[in-house]
Amino acid sequence: MGLWSKFMEREDASTYISKDSEMPRVLHTKDFLALGVGTIVSTAIFTLPGVVAAKYAGPGVVFSFLLAAIVAGFVALAYAEMASTLPVAGSAYSWINVLFGEGFGWIAGWALLAEYIIAVAFVGSGLSANFRGLLSQVNVQLPASLSGALDTHTLFGWSQAVSGPKGGVIDIVAFIAIALVALLLSRGVHEASRIEVILVVVKVFAILLFMFVGLTAIHPANYSPFVPAYNPSGATMGGFQGIWAGVSGIFLAYVGFDSIASNSAEAVNPQKTMPRGILGSLLIAVVLFVGVSIVLVGMFKYTQYVDNAEPVGWALRQSGHPIVAAVTSTIAVIGMVTALIGMMMAGSRLLYSFGRDGMLPKWLGQVTPDKGLPNRGLLILTIIAIIVGSFFPFSFLSELISAGTLIAFIFVSLAMYSLHKREGKDLPEAGFKMPGYPVTPAIGAILSAWVFWGLSAEAKIYALVWFIIGIIVYFAYGANHSVLRKKTNN
Repeated sequence: MGLWSKFMEREDASTYISKDSEMPRVLHTKDFLALGVGTIVSTAIFTLPGVVAAKYAGPGVVFSFLLAAIVAGFVALAYAEMASTLPVAGSAYSWINVLFGEGFGWIAGWALLAEYIIAVAFVGSGLSANFRGLLSQVNVQLPASLSGALDTHTLFGWSQAVSGPKGGVIDIVAFIAIALVALLLSRGVHEASRIEVILVVVKVFAILLFMFVGLTAIHPANYSPFVPAYNPSGATMGGFQGIWAGVSGIFLAYVGFDSIASNSAEAVNPQKTMPRGILGSLLIAVVLFVGVSIVLVGMFKYTQYVDNAEPVGWALRQSGHPIVAAVTSTIAVIGMVTALIGMMMAGSRLLYSFGRDGMLPKWLGQVTPDKGLPNRGLLILTIIAIIVGSFFPFSFLSELISAGTLIAFIFVSLAMYSLHKREGKDLPEAGFKMPGYPVTPAIGAILSAWVFWGLSAEAKIYALVWFIIGIIVYFAYGANHSVLRKKTNN
């Protein structure tokens, strides 16, 4: 069989549905809403509104969030129809495998794997930094060796630009946080989803508290000019250029909705619960992001948020609300656990899918006999994320989260044309139909490609290296051990 034939060979959807039947369907709409909101509305909502306003768009950061939401919204509509038609583990990887072929599915899945691994490490490190910040307010400090990623400059002479803090050996807080969430997920999806719901409610309360208190400190003059004039030499770029530059910086905040789809094999009545969870969580997130942005830039002039890593807490303290600031910051740290739960659930299901199909060692595709949990995939994800997040610096790879996700978004948008041809024939009828078809999938793909093009050159290079590694893994292992290939040869 030729290389192109291998790439184009498609899996039967019924095979996935049969294999995934060992995973119990226990997740309802509220669980998916919590997973989505918990993953999307994470660290970014407490930092990005101020950072993007100061660097790019001024009060026009509101438009940046809305434009990023529009791009994500087109893709979310495609995800909603895909998940209602093919409610299987692995989301884009499995869908593309069925609709385009095994090789293309592997590329999409490999892209998502980068997102999940780096996102878990990124959130773990962010949680650690904020937690240590809270400890410092009560004069408690961890030793330098336990406070950050490995100091590669000291140990190996590598560039300090990619090193951890001086004297760092391991980020112990990130290590513990990731390990504890893995332990929680290994005990059961239902248990984890209940904790997720509680934490999301608490986090949303903290956001609403900030908005309510912040409204009392708004000065209308801070909104003028709402869209600063374009000035490439200034701190704020301004104009449409600044608003669109903000979209590329903000888009990272919205990518979490795709993680919900990886758990569709565990959804109760997925034809209804998946679209509601995907679209509902994105809509809630948009409202919260826009609300925080409007309040934040109204409290103080956007130029005061330059190089401010904690704009929400700073604005509350400066306006005379230190207690509310402390409560909000504390809940923000706790709330980051929700993003860890969502990303680790999605990543472990993706690794399970790779093992299920023989693209990686088959033992990854086995679930626990008692609860049907993909704990082997969870173990591997946890180990890799702990290594990346606790021992090695990864800030120079952070944009790879967006790069990998956007590539998967393009695949899913284009796959809608193949899906529609097969619905009601060899595939089930969708429980949700993407409005505006056939125009909307093309818009989603084009907008995703546009945002991808706006990423930094470094992000594109890292994405290219990651995909070269993925192609090597595919031909060196996956193409030779694929369950689909063995079935075809027999």
